[in-house]
Amino acid sequence: MFKGCRVAVVVPAFNEASKIARTLRSIPGFVDHVIVVDDASADGTGRIAQRSQRRGLAVIRHDRNRGVGAAIATGYAAAFEAGADVSAVMAGDSQMDPADLMVLIEAVVSGRADYAKGNRFAWPGVYRVMPASRMIGNVVLSHLTRLASGYRHVFDSQCGYTVANRRALSIILSGEVFPRYGYPNDLLCRLGGYGARVTDVPVRPVYGSDWHSGIRIPRVVVPLLRLVLRGICARLMRGIQRVVMGPRSVAMSEPPPT
Repeated sequence: MFKGCRVAVVVPAFNEASKIARTLRSIPGFVDHVIVVDDASADGTGRIAQRSQRRGLAVIRHDRNRGVGAAIATGYAAAFEAGADVSAVMAGDSQMDPADLMVLIEAVVSGRADYAKGNRFAWPGVYRVMPASRMIGNVVLSHLTRLASGYRHVFDSQCGYTVANRRALSIILSGEVFPRYGYPNDLLCRLGGYGARVTDVPVRPVYGSDWHSGIRIPRVVVPLLRLVLRGICARLMRGIQRVVMGPRSVAMSEPPPT
């Protein structure tokens, strides 16, 4: 537990057999539930995870590859059902520094935010660490996502290192999550529609010597742009309705827990 709150960490993993054990060992001991979601890996990722002696470990396997967003949604649902007060996401590839987890959690349990997300661009020296292709793509998508979600203070939209409270999870799980690499943008737009409080937390960018991107740019650009443009249009429509009918008419009530 952390300051009286039950903590879950969701670990989405696809073909991370060489890294999943290291990831699980790195998760701090105060975490109550560790939920690995094996997204139909072909390399035994789930079997290796199950060998861990980690307290509170659960391994869920998808019968087919559904994408990282879908894996996180599965983990979130399990964390909510387990009664976690706050739920973090740490990828199975060891690219999230466990030393940053406590700061992310603190931003939520202190009541400052419903959803805290990492911002690698706020970390000194990020420009010497983050690959140039990632940096350019992240800057463009971050600006578009700020327009779509209304969170003008939030940057590094593609950073998946996050912590959510139960209210944020109930919002996220109220509909189908974008299943693949556009999920962070989808979540921010959805949270913005319900007025959830979101804050950035500086986190260390981690790219090992064996890092390689699993993203195929031609396959993700069009869906991502479509998703962000849909968010911008939805936000514009809410603004028009607010002007015409008053703010109460477009206030979105909190959805029931899933």
